[in-house]
Amino acid sequence: MERQYLSASLFFALAALIFYFTYILVAPFFIPLAWAAVLSVLFRPVYRKLLVKLQRPGLTSLTICLLIIVLIIGPITYVGMALVEEVADAVTRVNELYATGELQRMLHVKLPWLEDVKRNLSSYFDVSKVDFNELAKDVIDKIGRLVVNKTTSVLTNVTQAVLSFLMMLFATYYLVKDGHTLVAKLRRLIPLPPEQTEMAFHRLRDVIYATMYSGVLIALLQGALGGLLFYLFGIPSALFWGAIMAFLSILPFLGAFVVYIPAGLILILSGSYVKGGAVIVLGTVVVSSVDNILRPYLMAGKTTMHPLVLFFAIAGGVAVFGLLGIVVGPLVAAAFQTLLEVLEQRVGQDGSTTSDAS
Repeated sequence: MERQYLSASLFFALAALIFYFTYILVAPFFIPLAWAAVLSVLFRPVYRKLLVKLQRPGLTSLTICLLIIVLIIGPITYVGMALVEEVADAVTRVNELYATGELQRMLHVKLPWLEDVKRNLSSYFDVSKVDFNELAKDVIDKIGRLVVNKTTSVLTNVTQAVLSFLMMLFATYYLVKDGHTLVAKLRRLIPLPPEQTEMAFHRLRDVIYATMYSGVLIALLQGALGGLLFYLFGIPSALFWGAIMAFLSILPFLGAFVVYIPAGLILILSGSYVKGGAVIVLGTVVVSSVDNILRPYLMAGKTTMHPLVLFFAIAGGVAVFGLLGIVVGPLVAAAFQTLLEVLEQRVGQDGSTTSDAS
């Protein structure tokens, strides 16, 4: 008995040591491997359809990798470079308006209700000391510096970025082609009944589809429509604000309206009543309605997550993992939710068994 106990202890100690060294080897490549896993799940249906025509798994997987480059990487690179240029122009324009005093004139609006608000707030602190044009300039400067610094950081690490991208494509090629084998092995290793294992994988797959298809796809569409709306009405930095609207559209409770409604109000306050009203109306009818029209279609039959849980999952994921957190955060939350459901089922089964025994 002691010999068996010692053998089991040595086995688990050796297994823990091997897992630790495996973690050390894989950890530096977590980001490209994680993106490869997400892309392989997203493009797996396309792979199956192409495989029927091409009849060659390797060629089909290579075609998927080329499709990823054309559909995802190319547009992101172009928009990113254009966005940096536009942000730099916007910061320069704001500095010029600030220097000439035009910014102060634009923000110095006399409204009766605004004056009432200032009077009510004056009992708590001196509102006259708040320099709104300096505040607006500071906000624009900080946003501009953030975008430019992030892009400069990427450009200065071009070699690392290219290597990470190549690793992601390399991993995607094999995960798309052989991922089903890896998933089958994981299913066998999970110490759960087959129906609970299937529920867990089904929920995680639904979360990826919900986040990337109904989340990111709708957000990109809303950002594109919002940027086009700003461009048509002559609002400066349309691409920049379109990107902001796309990012806000990913987060629950927020959305493109956080940008286009204030933009419309600013136009109305500056005297462009028709243009400002049109921006708000078209933004509400066209931009925001995309979510209501497409999300039920894209999410048909998929597992949904409570908006509050999804909000903190995305926010926490972005804080920890960066852009990858948009997917990883909801995945972790979905795994935790699935674990609670499995525990609930097991506790219920134990309770029913105890009741039957008594």
